[in-house]
Amino acid sequence: MTERIILGIDPGTTIMGFGLIKVVGKRMEFIQLNELKLNKYSDHYVKLRLIFERTIELIESYHPDEIAIEAPFFGKNVQSMLKLGRAQGVAMAAGLSRQVPITEYSPKKIKMAITGNGNASKEQVAKMLQQTLGLKELPKNLDSTDGLAAAVCHFYNSGKPQGGKSYSGWSAFVKQNEGRIK
Repeated sequence: MTERIILGIDPGTTIMGFGLIKVVGKRMEFIQLNELKLNKYSDHYVKLRLIFERTIELIESYHPDEIAIEAPFFGKNVQSMLKLGRAQGVAMAAGLSRQVPITEYSPKKIKMAITGNGNASKEQVAKMLQQTLGLKELPKNLDSTDGLAAAVCHFYNSGKPQGGKSYSGWSAFVKQNEGRIK
């Protein structure tokens, strides 16, 4: 029976949510969900360093076989989008530095995979995860359930043609993004 661990990350500069599941055959088992609170730090670069370090720590503690990460959505505030993109990039760099394959999913695709509704609320996603994985209680902040949702979405999409972008390492990322490199 094949076993693998998926780390799901909801990147953010205020709170980074993450969740881990173990896949045994065709079954999912809940491992952990938690968050990294960053709102007490005012320096954006300190936040980015902490995101990188926490992601490395999770990789070294749980040895995930894959990382699923929520892609930044396009909002009206360019500044906050830039910060979110940096947070996501730093988490991705941590995974890539340890050769862990990464797949990005849009928030809509994650919500669709979990609830069947791409416009579901954070609360609806959390409740569905609670039922699916048999969680006793839900956390106060739902950023950690968003991270867990990315992992579960990846499990549901495993073996299907990818809608998200997937990279197995720096060379794969560079090859797929030649137009972005000077």
